[in-house]
Amino acid sequence: MLRLLLTLCLLASSVIYAKPAQIAIIIDDIGYRKSDIQALYLPGNISYAILPHTPYGKRLALKANANKNDVILHIPMEAKNGKKLGPGALTSTMNETSIRNNLSNAFAEIPFALGINNHMGSKLTELYQPMAWTMNFLRERNLMFIDSMTSGASQAEQVALDFGVPSLHRHIFLDNKLEHSYIRSQFNQLMRDAKRYQSVVAIAHPHPETITSLLKLLPLLKKNNIQLVPISALLMNKVREDKQQLNADD
Repeated sequence: MLRLLLTLCLLASSVIYAKPAQIAIIIDDIGYRKSDIQALYLPGNISYAILPHTPYGKRLALKANANKNDVILHIPMEAKNGKKLGPGALTSTMNETSIRNNLSNAFAEIPFALGINNHMGSKLTELYQPMAWTMNFLRERNLMFIDSMTSGASQAEQVALDFGVPSLHRHIFLDNKLEHSYIRSQFNQLMRDAKRYQSVVAIAHPHPETITSLLKLLPLLKKNNIQLVPISALLMNKVREDKQQLNADD
């Protein structure tokens, strides 16, 4: 009986002190609509990806930064479907100078941005050379890259690693359908993935339906021993773990 009680106590303490899983949620596509400001009222360490040179992008980036939320640039990149990309886009026809100029102009507008992720980009992220030029720019400025994974054949994260740019990739989109039942289902999957992998990146968008759903769903994280952290914190943890693994292998 005593042995059983000790075992139960040990199991209970392991649950209580279990290291919480961590997730980062990035809200993409900020900047074209005045209503995008609603996304900034989401509680916790939400991260925001701002489209450059948009009517409300700089203003909302400043507000998010003042609120101590992580801000990155949501850089338009060439897609396979030929959709209009918007200002500051990177395409496969550009040379290195053009890519660097567009990135420089984007960061001149929002200089406190911590890095970039790709808006669209299903074509460009599959191409090594433009991604190499992009990562070289980011490396020179100690910036991060988050691969939105709009293509399963994306080379972007691997190129980032080749150039020593801190990088993560998106694991799940939360709102491909603007229905609460769908968003709730995706959020539940996000929590399951977090418990399995310990760190996960999700992307959502500033749609009213998404904001309403997330306000209801975010409190579930604490109940499931999951921390919502800035994308920079998740990335720093990965860099630290990678270094520890390298040291262990030596």
